[in-house]
Amino acid sequence: MAWLERHQVPLYLAGIASGAAVGVTVPSVVGTAESSIEPLLGLLLYATFLGIPFARIGEALRDWRFLTTVLAVNFVAVPLVVFTVSRLVADDQALLIGVLFVLLTPCIDYVIVFSGLAGGATDRLLAAAPLLMIVQMLCLPAYLWFFVGTDFVRTVEFAPFAQAFVVLIVLPLIAAGLTQLASARTRWGAVETLATGAMVPLMVATLAVVVASQIAGVREQIGSLAAVIPVYVLFTLVMTVVGAAAGRVARLDAPGRRSVVFSGVTRNSLVVLPLVLALPSAYDLAPLVVVTQTLVELVVMVTFVRLIPLLIVDRRAANGVEQRGAQS
Repeated sequence: MAWLERHQVPLYLAGIASGAAVGVTVPSVVGTAESSIEPLLGLLLYATFLGIPFARIGEALRDWRFLTTVLAVNFVAVPLVVFTVSRLVADDQALLIGVLFVLLTPCIDYVIVFSGLAGGATDRLLAAAPLLMIVQMLCLPAYLWFFVGTDFVRTVEFAPFAQAFVVLIVLPLIAAGLTQLASARTRWGAVETLATGAMVPLMVATLAVVVASQIAGVREQIGSLAAVIPVYVLFTLVMTVVGAAAGRVARLDAPGRRSVVFSGVTRNSLVVLPLVLALPSAYDLAPLVVVTQTLVELVVMVTFVRLIPLLIVDRRAANGVEQRGAQS
């Protein structure tokens, strides 16, 4: 398990690369890979929740400074940034719609995993997930109405939001809570170790199937989709700065600031994809625009696991290590 943790970033990159190779060379795998995404993501989040003592979630719900900062970053700063960067593709309606759907919706699933791997406040981000989901469900129609118009909003079916919330957050959370309750009379440490050991293999598998399921479609339309890649990269750079600055202004600790950055950058692509797939045929390119964001984001997240702890240093943890070293 220690070996997996030490080599997690190369393993994630290998998962992305292997998924791309399989998706391109074996096109028939697409259907199986697509149907595997949700179960794997649910297992990944179950393992994540299993590693968080539920008492800490209750404490996190009382951290209004963190919750307010995450909400402000995602629903005040993000729309302003999205409006600005989306001007790069504003002349192509299908590209614009895909960009708006994916960038206006904050992630509520694997952001928790990546934030935890980077030393973020996983418990607080988990506590914020229901709020992020509910607020984005309420705000997305308003954002789309403002950016695109009323006629387009009427064509969107929002039911997959609720389904994703239940399958990816509620059910894994209940399962993890019941597992912790059952293990309370035995050995909690064994359960925690099992959860930690499963995280890296589950993440590798999730990355592989997501990429395998979508890479062929992206490859076929790469000429058209190339225009959105600078939009996603620019969004990532701007929101990294905004998230770090917001966390500092709010006087959050280093784990809290790291999680704010991850929340501001990571988008809800796997959840909004069914919504975009249900759009009229005039927007057939929009789902691939969302998938392209997923592929860009996966590379960004793997990089951020190592980069964000270097940019946002936990001084208290570093001082604790120095003090223990001095005592020894």
